[in-house]
Amino acid sequence: MLATIIICVVLAAAGVYGAISYRKRLTSGCCGSAGGPVEKKHRVKDKDPSHYPFRKCLKIDGMSCSNCVNHVENALNGIEGVWAKVDLMSGSADVRMKEEISDQVLKQTVKDAGYQVYKILPGDGN
Repeated sequence: MLATIIICVVLAAAGVYGAISYRKRLTSGCCGSAGGPVEKKHRVKDKDPSHYPFRKCLKIDGMSCSNCVNHVENALNGIEGVWAKVDLMSGSADVRMKEEISDQVLKQTVKDAGYQVYKILPGDGN
């Protein structure tokens, strides 16, 4: 009898948590966009790959929509001498750099945008 009550309480708590999370997502969007306009991409002016001798692939957790991609891409492209392309399907960012940038700086930049880098690979990640 006590086990049944405990199971019911846990299920009720999970249901309440799920309803609150769903309501939050409906009102604020998946990444805080609040259903407003999609964040515009900040374009990199220098798109000549030969100008970027350094390259890393960041594996990123937490992206779920194109707005998330734009947040991460804009954050990385905000670093001087960086040209980043983010792919939602693979959950990765191809980061080209004119000068070597430390893994810690790249991780912190993505973290400040609201996402988590869980792996950094050399080159384009292949």
